Amino acid sequence: MISRITGTLEAREIDRVEVMTAGGTGYSMQIPLSVYEILPKIGEPVALFTSLIVKEDGWLLFGFASQLERRVFDLVRTANGVGPALALSLLSSLTASRLVRAIVEKDTVTLQSVPRVGKKKAEQMILDLATKMREVDVSGATSGAPSPGAAAEDATRALVSLGYSLPDAERAVRAILDAATGKLTATELIRQALARIAAR
Repeated sequence: MISRITGTLEAREIDRVEVMTAGGTGYSMQIPLSVYEILPKIGEPVALFTSLIVKEDGWLLFGFASQLERRVFDLVRTANGVGPALALSLLSSLTASRLVRAIVEKDTVTLQSVPRVGKKKAEQMILDLATKMREVDVSGATSGAPSPGAAAEDATRALVSLGYSLPDAERAVRAILDAATGKLTATELIRQALARIAAR
């Protein structure tokens, strides 16, 4: 079981990283936006907690910044109709601790702010996961500090990668920036933009 990978960051994208270990093995991992926000520069050391999914047509490796993110990812996938892609989308749109609270508090509105999650899906997730999520300790959850310069650009690219058109993504991010009273990280921009789009 691959539970953690430490090495040098070789490549980084909105939804994927490649890490080269000291032994010379490179690992490609899918990641949520929360991980992208705290990644170091190419060539610098990085350590990620991982979850491995073995399928008939191949292995899928997912990387997370904390054990909490990994645990929530694994738990969410036990819900009926939730695969790894949707689980990543949930963690990209909401923090792990916010996702746990939304499920425990039966907050269907927050869950429906995530792309591909409608009312029935939100209700099914709550039914399947509420008891399990009550056992998750989110008291030590923290968030990394992102680099401020490219927040809007990163947020726009992320929205496009989630399936929105470039014009819609740009309009949503611009509207959030116009209404903001202070600096926002890319993750904050993405979450607020997703909520704005879902409210239309």
